[in-house]
Formats: sequence, structure tokens, C-alpha cells
Amino acid sequence: MLGSFFFVAWVELGVRFSGLFQLERHMHRYAADQDFDTLEDWPFTNPQSGYKILRGEPKASGRMDEGGAGQVTRLGVWRCTAGAFECTELGDELQSILTGRIRVTWLADGSTEEFGPGDSFYTRKGQRVIWDVLEDVTKAFFSYRDEGF
Repeated sequence: MLGSFFFVAWVELGVRFSGLFQLERHMHRYAADQDFDTLEDWPFTNPQSGYKILRGEPKASGRMDEGGAGQVTRLGVWRCTAGAFECTELGDELQSILTGRIRVTWLADGSTEEFGPGDSFYTRKGQRVIWDVLEDVTKAFFSYRDEGF
């Protein structure tokens, strides 16, 4: 049942209140049938990623639901139109494809895998990869980088 696939992430956030440390839990549901109209443009301009456009004119957009700049984790949604690009992964990332199809090539060994709705895969910080977006793709992701993003 690919249409009912969903990715749920529990994130524990530290909240300081009157000198006490409390944990708050937030649940985020990511599913193929969700409306992701609130995504903002995420251009391929980060020099740390070393983006190279290889085919077409892919356009990326996304939304950060937890973490992000200055934090060690990121949780959110990313969408990209068809095209291909090469980049360096900035953190360890678990990603789940909600819609569309992609082919990922790990340049270190040349291995290639194709992913579609319901598939999840993991990339490591520092890996150089080619993202070949075969059909406009939407993914949910959770990233970790010990020195922060």
C-alpha cells in the first residue's frame, strides 16, 4: 500500500523552565497524500555541498520542521523537480521517498540504486553522490551532524 506509506519522527526537545530541564515530544507525520504547499525555495547554492548541475534545471524546495541552522539535527520535507545534480552530503541522513522516483549514485564506489514511494535509504556525511531525479520527488528526511548545521 504505497499510498498509505508514512514516516513518523519523534523529536525530543529540551525546554528550560525555571532552571529545570523538561523534555517535550512532537510527532510529525509525512505521507504521500499530504499537502506540502508551504515549502520554500532551496536553491543549489551552498558552497559546502559543492553542487554541480548535470542534467536539466532541477529546482529544490523544502521545509524544516525541527532543528536546522546551529542545531545538530534537521527534520523536514524536501522536494525537487526532474534533473540531475552532484553534491557532497553535509550530514548523516535517513530519507524516505513519499512521491516520485530518483536514482542515487555513490561516487566513491560507483554503486547506483533507484528509489520510489515507500523506499528509505541512508547517506553519510561527506559522501559525494549524484541525485538523478527521474520524476519530481518529495522526501521526508532526518539528518545528524555532530558539529551542527
